[in-house]
Amino acid sequence: MSINQAVQSLSARVQELKPIIETEEATKTAFIIPFISTVLGYDVTDPREVIPEYTADVGVKKGEKVDFAIKSGDDFRFLIECKKIGEPLNISHANQLVRYFNVTDTEFAILTNGEVYEFYAQLDAANRMDEKPFMTLDLSNVDARIFPHLEMCTKSKFDFETIAASAEQLKYISEIRKVLSTQFKEPDAEWVKLIAARVTTRRMTAQNLETFTKLVETAQSQFLKDEANRRLRSAQDFDDVSTAVEKSPVEEKQGEENVVSDGVVTTEEELQAYSIIKAICCADVPVADIALRDAKSYCAILFQDNNRKPIARLYFDRRVPRIGIFGEEKSEQYFDLETVEDIYQHADLLRKRCQILKAE
Repeated sequence: MSINQAVQSLSARVQELKPIIETEEATKTAFIIPFISTVLGYDVTDPREVIPEYTADVGVKKGEKVDFAIKSGDDFRFLIECKKIGEPLNISHANQLVRYFNVTDTEFAILTNGEVYEFYAQLDAANRMDEKPFMTLDLSNVDARIFPHLEMCTKSKFDFETIAASAEQLKYISEIRKVLSTQFKEPDAEWVKLIAARVTTRRMTAQNLETFTKLVETAQSQFLKDEANRRLRSAQDFDDVSTAVEKSPVEEKQGEENVVSDGVVTTEEELQAYSIIKAICCADVPVADIALRDAKSYCAILFQDNNRKPIARLYFDRRVPRIGIFGEEKSEQYFDLETVEDIYQHADLLRKRCQILKAE
C-alpha cells in the first residue's frame, strides 16, 4: 500500500469512527496505532520498535510518561504524545512531550489527537523542541502535497538529514503562507509601506498611509479574483485534443462506449478531478504547468498545455467513470473510479508521469 493509499484509508476510518470515540485510549486504539503501523510502517507489536507508555530514566517528573516512543535499534526516531480526538492541539498542554524531547536523543516528535498530526523538530535551537510544528497532517482535510514529506518519515525511507532539510523548508513556507494570509486579509502598516515604496515616492504620512492601506486592500482583493478567474478560464478551455495524440484501438473502443452530447461541457466532477490532480502533482511540477482541455470523448490533463504531453485523461461520460494515466511512450493505463477521490490512489503514477514530462 502506498503512502497515499494508507493516508486516505485512515482518513476514511477517522470520519467513520470519530463520532463514537469518547476517550484518549480509544483514540489511540482506533487511529494512532494504525497510523504508526500503516502510515509510518512500524511494527506496533515489536517493543524494540514501538514502546508504549515510555518512561525516561532521568530529567522528567516521577511517573511521567510519553505515549509512544518509536526506535530503530538504539536510536529514537519519534516521540508521540496523544490526546483524545476532537481535543485542540496545543504544545503548552504537552509539557511532558517537550521534557522528554529535551532529555532523549530523539530528533522529532508528534503531537496528535488521532485526526491531526503535528510534527516537531529542533530547528530553532539544538536539543530543544520547537514551539511550532514543521508539518501538519489533517486527516479531515488531506493536502496531497504533504505525501512526499510524510514518506520521508516512514520506516523504510527514514533519513535524518533529508527530513531535517525538508522540515526547515516546510516550516518556513508554512509560516510565510500564514503571514501572507494575514496581510491579504488585513494589511498592517509595515506591509503597506513596503508595497507603497515600490509604486510611489510620497512620504508615508498618517493620511497617505490610510489612503494606501485602502488601495492595497483593493488591489489584493482584485488580484485574488483575477487569479481565480484565470484558473477558471484554464479549466474551461474546450479545445479538442483528440487529433493531437493518435488514438489506440483501446481508446477507440472506449470512445464508442462513452455517451457524449453534441457540445462539450466540463462537469463539476471533471473540475474536481482536475483540482485533485493538481494537488497531487504540484510537488513535482508548477501548478501553472498542469492544464485542462475538454473534448467530447474525454477530458485531457496536459503538461504545459501541450497536447503532445498528456498526463492523464478523464473518461467520466461512461457508465463506470475511469481515469487513464500515461506512462512512458504515451502508453495509457486505465483505472475505474467509484468516486473522484479514488484518484488519490493513483498519485504515484501521476507524479511519475509528471517527473518524466519535466525531464524531457
